[in-house]
Amino acid sequence: MLNILRKRAQSLLIQGVVLVIAVVFIFWGVGTNITRNRNSVATVNGEEISLQEFQRSYERAVDNLRQQFGGQLPPDLLENAGFKQQVLGQLIRDALLRQGGQRMGIAVSDHMTRQKIGTMEVFQENGHFDLHRYEEILAQNRMTPTSFENGLRSDLLAAKVGEAVAAFAYVSDLEAKTWSRFQDESIRLAYLKLDARQFEDKVQIDEAELVGWFENHREDYRQEPKRRLKYLYFSSEAGKNAAEATEDEVRAYYEANKTAYVTPEQRRARHILFKVEQGADETARSEKKQQALKILAQAEAGEDFAELAKKYSEGPSRDNGGDLGFFGRGRMVRPFEDAVFAMQPGEIRGPVETRFGFHIIKLEEIRPETVRPFDEVKQEIRRQLVAKAASAESFKKASEAYEGIMRAGSLEKFAAASGLEIRETDYFQRKSPPKDQKVLADPAFLAEAFSLNKGELSSVIEVKGGYAILYVDDIQESSLPELSEVRNRVEADFRREKSVELARKAAEDTLVAARESGALAADDGIPAEVEETDMVKRSAADKTGKVIPAVFRHAFALPWDKKFPDQPVASGTVFFVYQVLDRAEGEEPADTKTLSRIREQLSAAARSRLMNHWLATLQKQADIWTNRKLLQ
Repeated sequence: MLNILRKRAQSLLIQGVVLVIAVVFIFWGVGTNITRNRNSVATVNGEEISLQEFQRSYERAVDNLRQQFGGQLPPDLLENAGFKQQVLGQLIRDALLRQGGQRMGIAVSDHMTRQKIGTMEVFQENGHFDLHRYEEILAQNRMTPTSFENGLRSDLLAAKVGEAVAAFAYVSDLEAKTWSRFQDESIRLAYLKLDARQFEDKVQIDEAELVGWFENHREDYRQEPKRRLKYLYFSSEAGKNAAEATEDEVRAYYEANKTAYVTPEQRRARHILFKVEQGADETARSEKKQQALKILAQAEAGEDFAELAKKYSEGPSRDNGGDLGFFGRGRMVRPFEDAVFAMQPGEIRGPVETRFGFHIIKLEEIRPETVRPFDEVKQEIRRQLVAKAASAESFKKASEAYEGIMRAGSLEKFAAASGLEIRETDYFQRKSPPKDQKVLADPAFLAEAFSLNKGELSSVIEVKGGYAILYVDDIQESSLPELSEVRNRVEADFRREKSVELARKAAEDTLVAARESGALAADDGIPAEVEETDMVKRSAADKTGKVIPAVFRHAFALPWDKKFPDQPVASGTVFFVYQVLDRAEGEEPADTKTLSRIREQLSAAARSRLMNHWLATLQKQADIWTNRKLLQ
């Protein structure tokens, strides 16, 4: 994954290509073969991806992600998201793209790459490329010119490949008109909504049937293993009263960690956004840019910027004059941020292109970087130092106790000799620890308790608020319960299942009756009334609120001569029965601009399908291997 800077070199087409490829790779996966080069993370048709290359890409990707989260990543985010695999997938994608482009006879020369870099605003001073600025910005982002240029070359190649594939995606005016009529078709329904929960009180529980049902579902009620514990707890709170932090210690900590108390520079800006839809062609982009240039001239001529934003901006901040408030680095997309943080108060700049479109920007105010003074944070630091000292003291006591237990030979003998209190539990499951002993709910405590065997002693465990040592006194293994032990749960589950059957049967009977009579009606025993919708267009069926979209999709799929579905439409435990009351054909676009927009949308979809097919062919033909051991 390349540094965010490279987004300046990406068109909307490139971004679309990258997105399609990334999605494909998520679902493809790759094979393994441990006989390949152990110093490579992967090979693609014999082309190696080195461990060093992977590590550089991974570190840059993590840095970018950390910026998006304000400098601090949530715990386990990278592991849970399979971030290493995502980065490797991107590198494999780059390799396949290069190889596929070469097979198609497409190449990007060094000259083309240098030309592109020369046109990038981020590397320019007074409208001209500046080599010193180029090297300085890359260094700030921990990139070398070689790595940046290789990445940019891959992006340019992706654009060329995308353009080559897109050339085969042609959509005619007739196709666009047909699609418009299809989307503009409208329908009006009468419907009944039967929720299984409304039938629960109608379920009659027969004991013999319940017993049989329980035997068939008994495994669902298997009891989880239980533990009975004895443990010692050493609270850090107990040591806080004795712990101290002198003024000199607090001052020393402040000086050593002053960067933690820095409030970064913030800037307040307004903007006027001219949106460019993702996948828009060059003509549409050029039109938007010309609009932006026209309004830029008005703003530079002295017209009120806030009023211009209210009148012309297509962004969500238009109502308050385009005011974005104060923000620091890492909050806005990089091209926008780079422009704002290079401006002076009162300066107007634009058009600045981002993935959202073209921006006209006015910098209103700069709030300089500040450092919170010592007097403001000293009590906060003192509390931290006291807590740290108290935690260290509780760890010391826990460690001494552990050694004492080892010497005494048992927890009981040590407790008797030392006078420490042994806390005990009754049997409990991991998912439901006793609520009267808070330490038992700590994930680290539970993980240790349920990893030990009967009669085993843990090491010193760090838990929230202190440290603990635990001993597994007894274990009740997993078991299947008798009906009497879980009867309430079984009856509730039985009732829910049978209520679904009743609701489905009521829906089916209602549909049969409606076909016979020609009109949808609710019988006396059904806890629902017939309701009607307005005329709803196919394109707006997902926004009606009353009826789930699946019902409308089902109704629009019916032949025009049918008024009722063959079966009720199910959504979980809710069943819909409907009747088509009215139906109207759609109309063609009223103007060429709308027709052009529809054509572009259909073309984008066609390009995506072609790209997916091309990538699938590459993947099928490719010899891809990954070194799983290096990714662990």
